[in-house]
Amino acid sequence: MQLAITFGFNQIISHGFGLFLFAALVPLMQADIAISHWYLATIGAATQLAYLGGAMLLGGLGHRFSSARLVLCCMALTSLLLLAMAWVTSPLAILVILILMAANAAISWGGIVELVSCYGRPQYRATTLSVAASGTAWGYGISGAIILVVVPLMGWQGGWIVAAVLGLGTFVATAMVLKRLSMANTQTTTDMLPAMGMKQLFRIVLRERIAFLSCLITFLVGFATMPFSTWLNTYLTELALPPALGGYTWSIIGLSGMVAGFLIGKLADRKGAGAALLFISIGFMLGTIAFILAPAQFVLFAGFGYGLMYFPIWGVVAGWVSKAYGSKATMQINGIGMVTFGLGGASGNMLAGVLQQATGSLGDLYALIAFTSVLLTLLAVYIYRIERQPDEPFVGAV
Repeated sequence: MQLAITFGFNQIISHGFGLFLFAALVPLMQADIAISHWYLATIGAATQLAYLGGAMLLGGLGHRFSSARLVLCCMALTSLLLLAMAWVTSPLAILVILILMAANAAISWGGIVELVSCYGRPQYRATTLSVAASGTAWGYGISGAIILVVVPLMGWQGGWIVAAVLGLGTFVATAMVLKRLSMANTQTTTDMLPAMGMKQLFRIVLRERIAFLSCLITFLVGFATMPFSTWLNTYLTELALPPALGGYTWSIIGLSGMVAGFLIGKLADRKGAGAALLFISIGFMLGTIAFILAPAQFVLFAGFGYGLMYFPIWGVVAGWVSKAYGSKATMQINGIGMVTFGLGGASGNMLAGVLQQATGSLGDLYALIAFTSVLLTLLAVYIYRIERQPDEPFVGAV
């Protein structure tokens, strides 16, 4: 569990703080810095593109660098950028810092995937990756604690300083863990498929079953979860539901994600990735279907299903891919998966805007999300079945 906890803290810093702390603190920052709503929209689009760019760089060039150094450099840079956020007053400087942290977050997760694939015990790989991925959910919770405890005492600047101090502490702990791993030289497996060039990488993703399905899963997850979270509070407002209901839902999302990382990872290691994917897909599907039928009664259930699926699925998918490919190739395929996730999220949000403009309601959007959750469940059923057919080659042409 040492790797899982260490890399989980890396996710807290890189994703929980690097990607989401700004959204939590920006209402307070706007009292001192001229950050308009138009500029917030620009920041949202720019950081999403930066995350995609970081994932693409990881897929194309990540194999040329030491993943340990990548993770450490990303953690050091993110910590310094978090500290810088306490002092900058220029909206342009804030935009540049957030772009760098978004790209760092993508690269950091890819490095974590490669390191766990390389050094982690195969029988606990999905658990380690899922617990690490759930660090993002813990980041949500800690960000809330920063707002409630730190900001009243030290202002919004204090929130960024505390995040930076936690980041520097995580950097030191990660460096010590990676040094011990390097000295112990615990890698016992050889690469089933070495690092690939971009042309070969895309050929693998398009032609080989595991690589293709992993990227299809992340696309559908992005298409469903990104608009779900982006438009949730707006839809609840449209339905004239109490604003507190949205707050409770986000709390449920964070809490379920914190617990799901360990439990779903264990399920994947013991019963296979197909069983874990099927379980979390069914949970998300039931939550979204119940939500469109009775939003007020089942929004909390939908939030639970969202947290159950969204946070651990990254570890489950990465662990599944690592069983068929070497550590560097797993990192590269995971990078393409992050790109397809981003493309799915962007497509879902664009379609959400079109539907809202055409119908004046977000009801059709959440019906589409429910339909997508059904597709995810059917895909999980397919993966569950082929995992239990050992006579068929699991990696083959699509």
